[in-house]
Amino acid sequence: MPFTTLHPAARRKENPIDSLTIQSSNPTRDVPIDVLIDSMVRPITDAVSGFIFYAVPVGDANLPLIVVWLVAGGLFFTGYLGFINVRGFRHGLALATGRYQNPNAPGEVTQFQALATAVSGTVGVGNIAGVAIAISLGGPGATFWLIVAGLLGMSTKFAECTLAVRYRKTNPDGSVSGGPMYYLEQGLKDLKLPGVGKALGLFYAMAMVIGCLGIGNMFQSNQAAAIFITVTGAEQSPFMGKAWLLGLAMAIVVAIVIFGGIKSIARVTEKLVPFMAVLYSVAAIVIILFNADKLLWAFGAIWQGAFSPDGVTGGIIGVIVIGFRRAVFSNEAGLGSASIAHSAVKTNFPATEGYVALLEPFIDTVVVCTLTALVIITTVYDPLLANTGISGIEMTTRAFQSTISWSPIPLSVAAILFAFSTMLSWSYYGLKAFTYLFGEANITQLIFKFIFCIFIVIGSAIQLNALIDLSDALVFIVAIPNLIGLYILAPIVRAEIEKYSESRKTA
Repeated sequence: MPFTTLHPAARRKENPIDSLTIQSSNPTRDVPIDVLIDSMVRPITDAVSGFIFYAVPVGDANLPLIVVWLVAGGLFFTGYLGFINVRGFRHGLALATGRYQNPNAPGEVTQFQALATAVSGTVGVGNIAGVAIAISLGGPGATFWLIVAGLLGMSTKFAECTLAVRYRKTNPDGSVSGGPMYYLEQGLKDLKLPGVGKALGLFYAMAMVIGCLGIGNMFQSNQAAAIFITVTGAEQSPFMGKAWLLGLAMAIVVAIVIFGGIKSIARVTEKLVPFMAVLYSVAAIVIILFNADKLLWAFGAIWQGAFSPDGVTGGIIGVIVIGFRRAVFSNEAGLGSASIAHSAVKTNFPATEGYVALLEPFIDTVVVCTLTALVIITTVYDPLLANTGISGIEMTTRAFQSTISWSPIPLSVAAILFAFSTMLSWSYYGLKAFTYLFGEANITQLIFKFIFCIFIVIGSAIQLNALIDLSDALVFIVAIPNLIGLYILAPIVRAEIEKYSESRKTA
């Protein structure tokens, strides 16, 4: 997500960077405000998380039903759309690089800018830490199933982004609003289900507003501040205990970008995303090349572990679950969030953005996550790590550092850039959900942007794990109404593909 998209249990941060305090009823001690808020919100969080992340036992493994729901969507649309993830890949690349771009088409951003904005929301710390968690729990074989889930997610992204453009709304000032809340409302209205569509749209928007302030904001600023403090001396860092200053700096930079709207965000992400992706990918490839003698063994371990895992809880089912879970938590296919950015694209044919959007899970999951996996497997991976508690970004950092001692520095830079770009994208997702609820007036937009920036400072300075976990659950719960809408509107997606294909024949 991201956006870092780790499961709540993998995201909880035990050691606060800084903490604001208030006086408790007992004057002899101070109670951290974050602890107080957590204690108040935790019961709600646990209830919602327990529902959305409910898991059923499959053999010795626990299978979260939300993972089944999201993967089922990928399987359905891959089959229903005739393997669009494979046959549409080349055309998606051509569209993304501007080969068929029409500058006079309705919309606000180019197809590359829309893709960059959406990718910036999914490529995050989850690609660095989440893959390591998958490998530490499921072994190298989890990588294979992570890739499979990523490939299936390409088809889901195609469907939701095609619909986002099909049902987007053009505002009086020329700006565009789109995403699941719009295609749920208008699409189901066209099918004589106006009440159902409106209810699902409202639910989606409310969940997205809350969700963006947690995992798309506070968690990102908190992790960016933590990484910066670590690389500047940890306990001896001049910013230790002053994380709010880092948060304020981030908020100012984010504000400068997001107050310019989607065009401003897109101008930044179209430059930032390629830079950070290339920076991280080059660093990973260098590490892999230094350990090229282990590369064939790594591919063998991935293949063998995918079908005959050794020592993984739940056996083959367990490793499939782990791989799928990390993939869907990483690329967000089925959540509909990225379609909000894609809906602003300049195009006359909704299906064109479907083709561009299917590249997103490929970049996020198939490429970036696979590179992370190969770095880990060719360097520090040990089956015994599964029981040591060493996972996440710590394992990835060790993997890079094992080959190049100073590599944690560019890794930290990449992680901070990931967090920053995620905040930019999710500010737009939250804004469009907020304006769907409260209108498109300029004052409404300013209020949300101000709130979003305030939460950046809050997130950097205090621990609000319960709120972040709640927002995480709310982000994933939107997959339920979103996929219901996608299934119902699937014939329209296919009709848009046919319409676009006919236009190319007559062009």
